[in-house]
Amino acid sequence: MSRILLATSSVLVLAFLCLPALIVIPMSFSSASSLEFPPPGFSLRWYESFLGDPRWLLALQNSAVIALLSSTIALLVGSVAAYGLVRGTFRGRPLIEGVFIAPLVVPSVIIAVALYIFFAQIGLLGTMTGLVIGHTVLGVPYVILVMSVAIRSFDHRIEQVALSLGAPTATMFRRVLLPNLLPSVFAAWIFALIASFDEVIVTHFIAGRHDTVPKRMFNELVLQVNPTITAIATLLIALSVVAIGIIVLLLRRGGVRMQSLT
Repeated sequence: MSRILLATSSVLVLAFLCLPALIVIPMSFSSASSLEFPPPGFSLRWYESFLGDPRWLLALQNSAVIALLSSTIALLVGSVAAYGLVRGTFRGRPLIEGVFIAPLVVPSVIIAVALYIFFAQIGLLGTMTGLVIGHTVLGVPYVILVMSVAIRSFDHRIEQVALSLGAPTATMFRRVLLPNLLPSVFAAWIFALIASFDEVIVTHFIAGRHDTVPKRMFNELVLQVNPTITAIATLLIALSVVAIGIIVLLLRRGGVRMQSLT
């Protein structure tokens, strides 16, 4: 009975979470001039409106640039931090780990206000550099979580053997550790990329005049209900689904590789 209740509640929660997508996606292909469900006909007019508007394309370009830069920086910083937290034996390690993971626990609006005040004092408020730094702060925890699990699953004795055979530390990282963690590295990078691309609260506080896709969507909804947003939302849903599928495949592949080593 408990399994039946658990399965039923899980299905209901999943259906509740998917219901908005099941409404938004058909509406993005609607031929109506306003939001109308069910759609009276099929049309790609809202996708053409998105791709033909230079303001949306500029926002898309900004989102892509910020996401690529911040996720790459977050991958480098988070991977080094994850290795130090997993393999290190120094004092205060739980406290430092908590600081790195804090952006996942602290409400986004608090982080946004803190970054707003800090960037205003150092002159980075409303700049692309500030946006990249802010999104990097949000992406590092995802990298640390994924890479910590991967590093912890990798047998540290293999690293010790490589070092005992005379390999420098950099060579051990490049030729022993990194190739075996590569699927998890890509998965962590995609997590940080999606987190940056979908971020709206922090961006709204520190972006200034710079537009990103989520920020522009939020502003459009405040001013008017523009059906073009349904097309953009559908594209973002498709991007998230593809990214999650890639992450699952990478983590599964990485798990198989770890099992073969151990």
